Amino acid sequence: MLKTMSPSPWVELSREDWAARRSSTPLSLTEEDLAHLRGLNEDISLDEVADIYLPLSRLLNLYVAATQGLHRATGTFLGSTTEKVPYVIGIAGSVAVGKSTTSRIMQALLSRWPDHPEVALVTTDGFLYPNAELERRGLMERKGFPESYDVGSLVRFVGAIKSGEPEVSAPVYSHLTYDIVPGGSIVVRQPDVLIIEGLNVLQTGGSPSDRRVFVSDFFDFSVYVDAHEDDVRRWYVERFKTLRTAAFADPRSYFHRYASLDDTEAELVATDIWNRINGRNLVENILPTRSRADLILHKGLDHGVRSVHLRKI
Repeated sequence: MLKTMSPSPWVELSREDWAARRSSTPLSLTEEDLAHLRGLNEDISLDEVADIYLPLSRLLNLYVAATQGLHRATGTFLGSTTEKVPYVIGIAGSVAVGKSTTSRIMQALLSRWPDHPEVALVTTDGFLYPNAELERRGLMERKGFPESYDVGSLVRFVGAIKSGEPEVSAPVYSHLTYDIVPGGSIVVRQPDVLIIEGLNVLQTGGSPSDRRVFVSDFFDFSVYVDAHEDDVRRWYVERFKTLRTAAFADPRSYFHRYASLDDTEAELVATDIWNRINGRNLVENILPTRSRADLILHKGLDHGVRSVHLRKI
């Protein structure tokens, strides 16, 4: 049953109602595909893909087709051939909420639609200032907060793609070294669809008089991956504990010093990091942008999406 939150701009759909919007969209991912797309400690099933992400891919396919039609109409009106304009999707949410997995699944599903086979995915991690610069600015304890990003470079990157530049480069971030890779870059070449994933991609200015350009100004559609803060904190702590025998075990890891912690010590350290940094960033900067999204996926404790809010106006 559809619920309208009058006078809310949203329509709320239960998981069952949303799943029904899949219509006849075929499931194009296999269990093997999904194994490569899941994040750490996220037990997302093919049923979850079918119920949640296939309807979203269908909706976005309709939106992309409509937008492409508008661009063709503009070309017809001007009597010229217009350059292909990529459809840009922003995906936001907290650390550990699963937005990276959502982004990878959406990239895989959207690239299987015939009208937009080239789907690029870029995370905003590459636009963090290098650690040396963060240290110079006194921002290492605020890494991931809006001020820790080179927002100007990010805006220029997305603007160049949206303008139809044939090749646009972005910096590369290493989660192993916890820093920008010196000299590293990825190149985006006129995709049909570009997914931009990051903590603060829905950020805007602090007041109506702030006339700066933000990366969200270039989005055609945006998704916020949502969950109760207590659940996200629990997922963060569990992921931290799992990483002790994964990435942290590598001597090159920035967090290698945590690899030998026992369960109690790891929980204390992870909770402290959450309370000082990630939880504060969520409450102060990320959560306030949720209402700007076009679609909100609200998760339960098991990482399964329980309800969907779709902006109607």
